[in-house]
Amino acid sequence: MEKRQLGRDGLTVSAVGLGCMGMSEFYGSRDDTESIATIHRALDLGVNLLDTADIYGPFTNEELVGKAIARRRGEVTLATKFGIVRGEDPQSRAANGRPEYVRSACEASLRRLGVETIDLYYQHRVDPNTPIEDTVGAMSQLVAEGKVRFLGLSEAGPQTLRRACAVHQIAALQSEYSLWTRDPEARVLPTCRELGIGFVAYSPLGRGFFTGRFRSPDDFEAGDFRRSTPRFQGGNFSRNLELVRRIEQMAAEKGCRPAQLALAWVLAQGREIVPIFGTKRRSYLEENLGALRIELTRQDLDRLNALVPPGIAAGDRYPEQTMKLIESAR
Repeated sequence: MEKRQLGRDGLTVSAVGLGCMGMSEFYGSRDDTESIATIHRALDLGVNLLDTADIYGPFTNEELVGKAIARRRGEVTLATKFGIVRGEDPQSRAANGRPEYVRSACEASLRRLGVETIDLYYQHRVDPNTPIEDTVGAMSQLVAEGKVRFLGLSEAGPQTLRRACAVHQIAALQSEYSLWTRDPEARVLPTCRELGIGFVAYSPLGRGFFTGRFRSPDDFEAGDFRRSTPRFQGGNFSRNLELVRRIEQMAAEKGCRPAQLALAWVLAQGREIVPIFGTKRRSYLEENLGALRIELTRQDLDRLNALVPPGIAAGDRYPEQTMKLIESAR
């Protein structure tokens, strides 16, 4: 397994990571037995970066991951997140970065995960009502106490990254990045490169769209949050499906799966970038890892950029209320 470094301080991880969110929520029904088997298979194949968060479930995904790694802790670089607070409305989201909340959230995550130390601890969304210096200051105390090894932010903008790094080095920024979500390229990725921050790309397969398995919104299970996401609704779905067809055609020419091609594109954008794809099935895990064997030429990359140019995706990537928490998109 190829390794990549996140940040300047020696956090080295597998070139791709496994996002565990969908094992517990958001993407239809759950199967804990298969999910745990998928995590074990990922570790067997050298994928050591596992990504979860307290909001997933909520809380139950950390428990699932903790159960899966209980006897394999030494093989895992464990990443989790705090800072998104859910309300009674399923679409309701708020951010909390208050120092006292940082500590209580971390201690709760440690208990659920069954570990003494979190390897990479992210603030899941920037709290507009709490100075980032206060939040990162509290996070740095967790490092000093040995509860956390490295710090990360998620969906933060350039100025926030600069202010955060003035308090404590940030190892990684996690933001959405894929062929149809190119927002980070203009300002965020250059800032990460300048400051020595690694970039963890979530949803590198367009929330599964680039697998080619979905031809209609009705293909999603009841309760799948993509049904309420603008890119997967109505005319947007139809227009975005054309992007999938373009990727499928090129993938067929290269003798690979469309998901592999889409993931290989992300991997080719820089060695400081580590994509984390989500799956709860071993078969899809193994298929996605095939992306590591695909070599894209400069001509291939130019062609993909022409087939799916920046800004072409129809619709926002989250519902309006959730988009308000995404600082990197502003």
